[in-house]
Parts: sequence; C-alpha cells; structure tokens
Amino acid sequence: MHKTRFLAEGFSQKMAPKFGTSGLRGLVVDLTADLVSDYTNAFLAACPTGGMVRVGWDLRPSSPDIAMAVIRAITASGQTAVVDGPLPTPALALASLRAHQSAIMITGSHIPADRNGLKFYTPHGEISKDDEAAILAQLSMSDGARIPGAGAHKEDWYGATGAYVARYVDGFGATALNGLRIGVYQHSSVARDIMVEVVTALGATTIAIARSDVFVPVDTEAVDPDTRDLFADWCREHRLDALISTDGDADRPMVVDKAGHIVPGDVLGAITARMLGADIICTPVSSNTMIEQMADFTMLHHTCIGSPFVITAMEQVLIDDAGARVVGYEANGGFLLGFEADGPAGPLAPLMTRDCLLPILAPLYLAQKSKHTLAELVATLPPRFTAADRLVGIAPEASGPFLESLRQDADARDDFFVDTGTETAVDLTDGLRVTFQGGDVVHLRPSGNAPEFRCYTEADSDARAQDLLARHLKQLRATF
Repeated sequence: MHKTRFLAEGFSQKMAPKFGTSGLRGLVVDLTADLVSDYTNAFLAACPTGGMVRVGWDLRPSSPDIAMAVIRAITASGQTAVVDGPLPTPALALASLRAHQSAIMITGSHIPADRNGLKFYTPHGEISKDDEAAILAQLSMSDGARIPGAGAHKEDWYGATGAYVARYVDGFGATALNGLRIGVYQHSSVARDIMVEVVTALGATTIAIARSDVFVPVDTEAVDPDTRDLFADWCREHRLDALISTDGDADRPMVVDKAGHIVPGDVLGAITARMLGADIICTPVSSNTMIEQMADFTMLHHTCIGSPFVITAMEQVLIDDAGARVVGYEANGGFLLGFEADGPAGPLAPLMTRDCLLPILAPLYLAQKSKHTLAELVATLPPRFTAADRLVGIAPEASGPFLESLRQDADARDDFFVDTGTETAVDLTDGLRVTFQGGDVVHLRPSGNAPEFRCYTEADSDARAQDLLARHLKQLRATF
C-alpha cells in the first residue's frame, strides 16, 4: 500500500470548530469571541435553558477568555449567567440538573492546549445529537445581529463544587477507603484538589503528585510508555495502593494499580456497574466484550462512540421502563448513572453525563472491602484485555478515504490486516471493528474531537492485545 495513497490534496491538520463525540471543539485561534457568541446564541435559541445558564471552565489558558465571551452572550440575550468558575464538567452538570438550569462548560477535555471547546447542557442534561442539529440549524439562520438584553450575571464559585464533593462523601462514607495509600496525579486536572479532598474524606492517606502550572493533555485511553514508567516509579516511591487521576475536565478517570498498571476505563465501568447493582448496560461498540460474559447484567446495548449516543440509549431504556437500573460507560472510563443507586453509606442520585469520581471510588472501595488489591479485584473479571492508542495530526481528509476503502473492500482489509488472522465478523457501527478467528479484535476510527486516528485492540491476553496494537499502529504510520 503506497504511503501517500490516502493523503488528500491540500492536506492540513487544521480543522474548523465543529461538534465531535461530545461538544464543540476547535483550535483556540478559531474560537473567536464572535464564533463563541454565535454558538452560544444558537444554543439559547434552539434549546430550553430555564432562563439561567451556568458557566464553568477547565484550567487550560484560553478557557477564562472563552468563558467571558459565553457570559457576555448570555447576558446580552436577556438571560442570567451563573458563573461557577473552574470546576469538573460532571460537577457543573450536577448543579445544572439540580437547579433545573442549563449550562455551558468551556473545555477541550483531553486534547492539547492549542484547542478548546464548549459542552452544552439543557435543564434535563447533556445535549443530544438532535440538539446539536438544532443548534447548527439555528446557527445557519442567524445574521449575527444582536439586540442587547438586560440579563444578569451572578457568581456561585465553589457552590457546585461543594455539592459534587458531598455527593461522594455522603454516598461512600468516612471509612470507605480506610487503610489505603492513594496517590493523586494532579497535573492540570480541574479536579486535582477535589480528588484529594474526597479521597481523604473517605479515610485514605493521600499523596498529591506532579501538580503543574502548565496544561498537560492527559488522554486516559492513550498513555505513552514513558508516562506509564513514571506511574510505576511513583507507586514504588510512595508505597501506593493505587494512583488516580483524570483528564483535563474530569469526565474521564484514570486508575493505576500498585504495580503501576493502568486499569482500562471499560474495566472500571464494569466493576462500578456491578457495585451499583445495575441490570442494563449501555456502552459503545469499542468497549471490552468481557461485559457480555458477566452474569450480573440482564441486557447490553452497544452504541456509537460518544456520550450523546450512550445517553440516547439510556433514555430509551428509561422510556420503556422508568424504574430500569441502567448505567452507561465508555472505554475512556466516563461513567453515567441512570437511576438512584445505593452507595455504601447513602444514595447516589442519577447523573447521566460522563463522570470520573464514581468509577474511581467504586473499584477502590470494593478492593478495600474485600481485602484484595486492585489487581486481584480486576482478576475476578472474565479474561479479555484491551489496548488503545492514536496517531496525531491525521485530518479527516486523509483518514476518511482510507477507512472507507477498508469498510467497503474485503481485499483491502486482507491487505491491511495481513498476518492478523481470518476475518470472522465486521462491525461498521462506528468506524471499522473487525473480529478475527480466535477472538482477536482490531477497531479503527477517526477521532471526533481532533485530527487524530485511533486504534483499539482486544484479545485473550494483555500481551496479545499490546502486540496487535503495536503492529497495527505501525501499519497506520506506513499508510499516513
């Protein structure tokens, strides 16, 4: 396969701001005050708001200025902007749901600091793909002219954060993590102080590590080998039972066992669902298939990748049965709770947006309760192993034709997946997911948030999953 076969003419890594798997994303230089104002006004016109819009942001350098553009647009529209300041996306979503208000979070999540974005919430929760279409339709009808209104601007810094902390302290109790030594990789996560506060309140000894004044783009699905070695060093140096962290806006967890091994997000999701007594799972097609071998759950719904798709599936379950014990999670670990669950010490109210703390705390609590290490707890699950990484700087103009050729042409797949095995199934739900004789899986798809191309693998051993990943990343590098 010729290296330049799938490179489009005029190829550029620049992507105009657009909706991806979760929210609007784009380069900071393209997220001008006028563009941000236009999208904010389109959201206000297309979606219910309750007359008030909460505003929060992450710790990347561009976020406060973008937040000010959002706040000005809200008040100019005649509505009230409730400014929550820097806080986790799930904390903002929780405050929005409890107050029956809408919300806008300024964040680029896990992507580098030269990019940023907006996540939108109605009083009922995270916007759907239909809401995105309505916003875009409203945007196309706008002439950009605005008549200034008489909206208000009030601040509620730390109110939403306090409620978010209380959710877990009250739900898990003061002894949930007694005896554990937990490291908190703080970097530039907007939840870096919250993680320390919560884990300490639950009885653990907490060690804060590597706080950064520079934004660090942590992708919980793609951690490089040098960083993994660093995690292992920290675990040894501080005699940790576990190391925890999140991505930039704290809607994706990271949990590392005492040996320095990262517990994949979809494993955290399965353990958390089991602890909560869930019956029905909604999860993207990229998630570990071990969930299909677990007897704990009565039904499994596979979706496209992205929290809006998971939420739509969960909402349909609840339409069919309002009392359904349904949860969702993604391979990145973000967990969505669709019913009021019983925590170890108190109730946990529904929160149908990606959350980091619940899938961090649940496995740690279960390990402590059962007197097992985290690795021993994970070993009780069916033995299916995943690996994931991505190539950066791959624009849709390059990845689109390449992926479509594989989707349409079995001979092209045979050429690309040479020596992987005999193809037994092809899933086109999101990208291309191929299952091979013996159970190996390779899943290819472009990122919805950035010019990146992702590769996921699954096998019956960790070594095999890692080997599949390394070989197919090499193939992709040769292609692009």
